Amino acid sequence: MTQNDNAALYTLGDHGQTVDGSANDVRGREVKDKNGDGIGKVADLLVDDREEKVRFLLVEHGGFLGFGETKSLIPVDAITKITEDDVAVDQSRERVAAAPGYTPDLVDDRPHHTSIYNHYGYAPYWGGGYMYPSGLAMLPMAGPLNPH
Repeated sequence: MTQNDNAALYTLGDHGQTVDGSANDVRGREVKDKNGDGIGKVADLLVDDREEKVRFLLVEHGGFLGFGETKSLIPVDAITKITEDDVAVDQSRERVAAAPGYTPDLVDDRPHHTSIYNHYGYAPYWGGGYMYPSGLAMLPMAGPLNPH
């Protein structure tokens, strides 16, 4: 259960933090959809300031050589598997592409996060009875955060 009624989110990179051990950091890994097709790369992680848990993957997709890229947030609830190279999610490429867009100004905007959770069909982490994805505790990105 979570007590995150007033938690604020921040991007890990903006706070000079990393996940414990570089092998445990999923940033830069390819995100694969439920069919195994590439969606994009994990650009950063959004973490809540209360429980220090990753709540969203910030994924860059589309574009060419960094131009025209789109950024989307995917709730960690969508993660089904993490390997050394990939992060698999239970969504389709099309679903991620149709998600509400990412804007840095909305990193800590609760109504925007609600629209993202609704889009993907998950209950928000601040809701009553929310349980952090149980399998995530065993996955590399769930390790402790370290300041750098």
